[in-house]
Amino acid sequence: MSDSGDFSDMQFVVISGPSGSGKTTVVARLLERSSVKLVKSVSATTRKPRKNEIDGENYYFLTPDEFARRRERGEFLECAEVHGTGNWYGTLRSEVERARSLGGWALLEIDVQGALQIVGKYPQALTIFLRTSSETEYDRRLRGRGTDAEEIIQRRLANARKELEYAPKYRYQVVNDDLDQAVGEIVNIISSWRK
Repeated sequence: MSDSGDFSDMQFVVISGPSGSGKTTVVARLLERSSVKLVKSVSATTRKPRKNEIDGENYYFLTPDEFARRRERGEFLECAEVHGTGNWYGTLRSEVERARSLGGWALLEIDVQGALQIVGKYPQALTIFLRTSSETEYDRRLRGRGTDAEEIIQRRLANARKELEYAPKYRYQVVNDDLDQAVGEIVNIISSWRK
């Protein structure tokens, strides 16, 4: 299966941002508010599910062997090992097919590495980098989750600093200090992109 051309007729909306930037919450609101039909792509990962996460809804939770087999078969549009944890994340081609079959734009909530892979293959992608106005806000939000050990929080903060360096490569940057304002701004970006 060739990499480029398969989805050249598809519109992708790619949202990235450091841990703690509010991507998941923003994406959930976008699905409700966008005037353009968005179909959220469910990412696959090798990490273990967190409490309350549902396979096939939050992520497709794959074993490392299954992920590797699918990668070798070319089933991923993009994939990468992220956050230095040894865990892989990726977008399955079948998820983009699902968006196409539903007549919507594929909405990908993915990391910087994955976003760069998508843009390399599909330059028509609309890329949005979500951020907060300060680094202390990431720290506050990550600690507020209560899901990660201190070592993981520190690693995520170090990764956030690295990811912020890629923000200028995105078509748009949106500051998420006020959720409604950030969502409204992205809704407007998507609407104007359609025209």
